Amino acid sequence: MAGLTDGKDQFAYFAEGNAKQARKRVAAKVLLRDEQGRVVLVNPTYKDFWDLPGGMVEGNEPPTIAAVREVREELGVQVQIGRLLVLDWEAPHGPWDDQLVFVFDGGVLGPEQIEALEVSDPEISEFEVVEIGDARRRLRPDMAKKLERAVAAAESGAFGYAEGAR
Repeated sequence: MAGLTDGKDQFAYFAEGNAKQARKRVAAKVLLRDEQGRVVLVNPTYKDFWDLPGGMVEGNEPPTIAAVREVREELGVQVQIGRLLVLDWEAPHGPWDDQLVFVFDGGVLGPEQIEALEVSDPEISEFEVVEIGDARRRLRPDMAKKLERAVAAAESGAFGYAEGAR
């Protein structure tokens, strides 16, 4: 950094470094449960498996804001995002670059809140509130593991991180 004495040179130096740094795809998922411990799943029209509510983070959007936005877009409700339960780095696969997947605690929804859920996004064909065992069977295997880890983290107060979990 020696020799960068004016703000313009320093800005250019930082901009060049920023342009060379990795860009990650980021997904923000939400664990929503009912009072019986069942979980909310959505059935995307563009995937072979069910999924947790949530989706892709937009450019320069905080993951928590993306999680709230995605749940509102998919299920028509405003949720309050709690703490981070799981953060996974997924290696590149198929046509996709690597990705960070955040799973946030969306809390326990009461009967009125469950009743208010409705599909409000054409990318979602349906949703269901299901037992954990049923959720495992519907989710892609790596998402089923994320769900198990998220539920365990929500119950224990722990946090989970994994690399290459796909």
